[in-house]
Parts: sequence; C-alpha cells; structure tokens
Amino acid sequence: MEPEDFQLEPDVPVDYYLDPFGNRCGRLDAPAGTIRFRNHAVVQDSGEPDLFAPEAKLERVCQMPPAALAFLLPSRYCEVDSELMAFAWERFGPIAPGWRQVQAICDFVHEHIRFDYQHARSNRTALETFREGVGVCRDFTHLAITLCRCLNIPARYVTGYLGDIGVPPMDAPMDFSAWMESYLGGRWYSFDARHNQSRIGRIVIARGRDAAEVPITMVFASHHLEKFTVVTEEITMNGKYHAEVERAIRPSPLPRPEMLSLQ
Repeated sequence: MEPEDFQLEPDVPVDYYLDPFGNRCGRLDAPAGTIRFRNHAVVQDSGEPDLFAPEAKLERVCQMPPAALAFLLPSRYCEVDSELMAFAWERFGPIAPGWRQVQAICDFVHEHIRFDYQHARSNRTALETFREGVGVCRDFTHLAITLCRCLNIPARYVTGYLGDIGVPPMDAPMDFSAWMESYLGGRWYSFDARHNQSRIGRIVIARGRDAAEVPITMVFASHHLEKFTVVTEEITMNGKYHAEVERAIRPSPLPRPEMLSLQ
C-alpha cells in the first residue's frame, strides 16, 4: 500500500542491489556494538487462498523456459544427486506427472516429518531431514523441493510472511515461513508441505534455490542474536486502507541505543 519503512539503529548507509534471482537486497557495514533492524509495511492481498489447479501438467525439460532450469539442479540443502532420486521415482514415478505428483510429494513430506522447533538446525539438508524425520518449515520445504527436482519438476524456495489468516491461530511465537513454488503448465504455483493446505496472505520476501540463498540476514563476522520478533496481522476496513489504521499499527519510535536489540 506504500513503501516499506525500513529502519536501522544506529543509522548507517545501505547499498541496495538485486541478486541473480531478482530479490532486492541491502548491504551495510555494521559498526561494533548493538544494531537493530526493523521493517514495517501494509500490504494489500487478494484475500484468496492459494491457487488450486489439478489440471496443471508438467512440461518436458526441453520445453521449459531457461529460467526454470536452475531449479532442477542440486543446491546447498537439496541433494538431488542422492538416494532421494531412486526413492522419488519409486514412490511418485507411477503418479501422473504434474499437479498430482507435486501434491503427493507434499502429502508424504507432511506425514513423514514431525515439526519441532526444539530440533531446528541451520545446516540440516533435505537428505538429513528425510533420514531424521523431524524439522521445521525450511526442512519440510527443502525435502519437498528435492523430491520435485528428482522428478524433473522445477521447484524453488520461498521465504516470507504467513500470518494466521483464515485458520486458527497457532499457540507459538510467530516466525517467518518457508514454502515452495513448483513450475507447472507454464507458471509457478505455491505448495506448502509444512501446513499442506491452501492458505491466505502469503507475502513473499525472497525466492531462491534453497534457504542458503534467501537468508533474512547474512553476517560476515562474529555476532549474537539478542531478539527476533515477527508480527503479521490482518487489517479489515471494508476493503479500504486508511491512514488511521496505518497509524494504529505502526511500531513505536526506536528506543535509546543502549536498549536496542536485533529484531
């Protein structure tokens, strides 16, 4: 509805650029001490659930656009060239290529992996997730992506906001979410092996081959995360946006520097 309100404390210059996948990134030289990042935005969404297209077919690799081919290859957390290749063809190969195959993969991952924040690990790969049977949303997504790529289905990693809109609120602190997009029938469709249901209000932050390419922050020095808060709330004002609503939800002014923490 308006430009994002990105704030830094202390205020240092930010060099903005686009990465190879078209994501808008910012680079800065952070001084020693505490630094706080905060972003605020009001985003208009259609209010419709994820698209459902069971008729979507899988294109032959020779017919896919070149931009989709990178999402067929192995990547940091998605070992396509592993034992998952044989498993994918044995388990999902008999299913008609296309939407049904991707949904069958999501059904399997959703049932095979147990969600548990206590077992979160930043370096867990798709194969390790498959073997360990536990993980968080990024692990569900990496495994589903890998199984899709094994079957020549382009799949890319998406990180973004996913509020509890149209579903019962979860009894846990909110976090950023991860899901995948699969290329079928000439376009990309959202699939979510973690929740395995159509959702409303997916707000994309970035897309890449896997989580290694779309971190919220990447720090090239020793650092310690003091605090991390994500809030996504639905605003309903008869379908219209009003300045009064924007003022009501805008974060309070930044506190004194000695009170700052990474957010």
